[in-house]
Amino acid sequence: MSVPTAILIYAAGLGTRMGALTADRPKPLIEVGGRALIDHALALTEGLDLHRVVNVHYRAGMLRAHLAGRDVAISDETDVLRDTGGGLAHAATLLGAGPVLTLNSDAVWQGVNPLTALLADWRDDMDGLVAVVPPDRAVGHHGDSGFDVAADGRVTRGRSHFYTGAQIVRLDRFLAEPRAVFSTNLIWDRMIADGTLHATVLDGRWADVGHPGGIALAEGMEDMVP
Repeated sequence: MSVPTAILIYAAGLGTRMGALTADRPKPLIEVGGRALIDHALALTEGLDLHRVVNVHYRAGMLRAHLAGRDVAISDETDVLRDTGGGLAHAATLLGAGPVLTLNSDAVWQGVNPLTALLADWRDDMDGLVAVVPPDRAVGHHGDSGFDVAADGRVTRGRSHFYTGAQIVRLDRFLAEPRAVFSTNLIWDRMIADGTLHATVLDGRWADVGHPGGIALAEGMEDMVP
């Protein structure tokens, strides 16, 4: 079985939903529970045999300085912000061949490590595997779109579960897209049409820290992971 050996942690966004909090720093350096969001994300990779890549764009120098001396490769998007799909394709030379994990840096979890859960569920007949939670376990998230999960784990667009920002995907679909700037949603829709996008439903709770109100809500969760 082809097992992911690398992870891209998304840290290039502008953080506009954070308002004044990102006026002087990138969103991944905002602290939750006394720890920067990027450090929460990196901690999830500890003990896993993964080559770690972080992409940067907004206030990239601050993130580079924060990550200096760590075993982390940098995918530089300071020339143009490529969105999630384009950012993954841009980082492919650093990630290597085969399926890869991706992780948003603006979230924290309670319960099982989402990366461990995804790796346990990954199979070769999948093109993508997304980590999701039902709405009652999505702390601070107010989205109106998500996924429905069938009994066999395949997903379609719906509202019964929300994406938590962690997934495993094969890179070939992303590399085949001719545009430099595109969303992962484009690739997900193609996988859904082919029946190759699946979901892992996580135990525990996921906190969306992409907006200011999410910080206090995340800090109110007991036993954050890790």
